Amino acid sequence: MKKFFRLLCAAGLVLSGASCTSTSTLTMGVLEPARISVPSNVTKVGLINRSIPSAGNKTVDQIDRILSLEGLNLDREGAESAITGLYDELSAYNRFENVVIIEDIEIQRKGLGVFPAALGWEAVQQICDEFDVDVLLSLEFYDTDTKATYESTMVTVPNNLGIKATIPGHKVTLNTEIKNGWRVYDPRQKYILDEYVENNRIASVGEGVNPIKAVEAIIGRKEAVLQTSNNLGNRYGRNLMPLRKRVTREYFVRGTDNFKIAQRRAQTGDWEGAAQLWEKEVRNPDAKIAGRACYNMAIINEINGDLEKAMEWASKSYADYEITNALKYVNILKYRMAEQQRLDEQLSR
Repeated sequence: MKKFFRLLCAAGLVLSGASCTSTSTLTMGVLEPARISVPSNVTKVGLINRSIPSAGNKTVDQIDRILSLEGLNLDREGAESAITGLYDELSAYNRFENVVIIEDIEIQRKGLGVFPAALGWEAVQQICDEFDVDVLLSLEFYDTDTKATYESTMVTVPNNLGIKATIPGHKVTLNTEIKNGWRVYDPRQKYILDEYVENNRIASVGEGVNPIKAVEAIIGRKEAVLQTSNNLGNRYGRNLMPLRKRVTREYFVRGTDNFKIAQRRAQTGDWEGAAQLWEKEVRNPDAKIAGRACYNMAIINEINGDLEKAMEWASKSYADYEITNALKYVNILKYRMAEQQRLDEQLSR
């Protein structure tokens, strides 16, 4: 009989999601602080590009005449595209009054795929004063490295009569690695707020009657590199912005009829109505039921944004009634409260 009940319960979980468990799940949106904490008094941002193309690592076997010159141009244009992506992202974010791309300054270094020495604070302050900005976001290095792999294949080409014929040929795959690194300089604090490195790969494939023709047949590699570089700048810019994400929480749905009715109210979006029923159970003589009710009261307070009240209820659930889930929830709330403090500091201007 017990085995039959377990099988029935398992089937019910598949169908209803939570009919044989004491908890159900919900998701809620939370706003987390930006990964890079820029001081609240920073309102003007300067963007600089310290990277210039490196002459090394640009040859690919015997087809370097095609790729070497293009590679140098690709580094320059790719770096510019990354800066443009960063500019677009920060300009669309109303946190800053002004975002400026700073050009024609003597601080560039050849892109070797590694961080150069950090700028001196005197130089950083001089640039900030000259261009009236508070901090510098610097593309410290940008480098593309392309390697080719070959294989024999059959290619289709038109003959003198205009009829397509299949003949032995070559297939070339160009694997381009984009290396980029960023720093954020704060001259007021004389502190580097962030150092960040990211590598991306792009594969391009072409076919032809010989390796050179195969490389020439590759279309769109440059466009793909430039678009990816622009996306890299966009993505780095989002590190300066608060991030909205969804988190999952569990709440209790079993214990008394009030819990069952509260679950149905919650499923219809009536969380306040559910909370009214949970609150009736927080003094239930059954310690388990009272503890579960206290836990659920913590949940509703987090939903409403009152993290301190949520912490009080979660702590009571664990300390007074030994609800194991509540201890884990207490730690989650501690983290959220610390993150909320960081977020408040970032948003206060």
